[in-house]
Amino acid sequence: MSDHVEAPVTPVEAYEPPYYVAVFTTVRTEDQSDYSETNARMEELVKDIPGYLGMDHAQTPGGLGITVSYFRDADGLEEWRTHPEHRAAQQRGRAQWYERYTLHVAKVEHSSTFEKA
Repeated sequence: MSDHVEAPVTPVEAYEPPYYVAVFTTVRTEDQSDYSETNARMEELVKDIPGYLGMDHAQTPGGLGITVSYFRDADGLEEWRTHPEHRAAQQRGRAQWYERYTLHVAKVEHSSTFEKA
């Protein structure tokens, strides 16, 4: 029996537009050594970026991963993109952890939410 406790699944809230999203879609390699630790560190660091709003993750059983990061403005997104530790993680990702990835950056012009009562 596992001691692992699942966190409640809650998507990032719908913010008042405009804001920005970075959609990072990946297929990982088999060599994932140190990935979890680095990922946890990146999630810790990004919270200190001004304008950071949150992050959603999804992983398919087939190995496709999607991370959507939300930022109030393009400046916050740029600060995260160029953060020295994040840059090092990006380089390691290309060298070791990712078979392929795509990155889409978009300005959100409409946002809504729904929750069953």
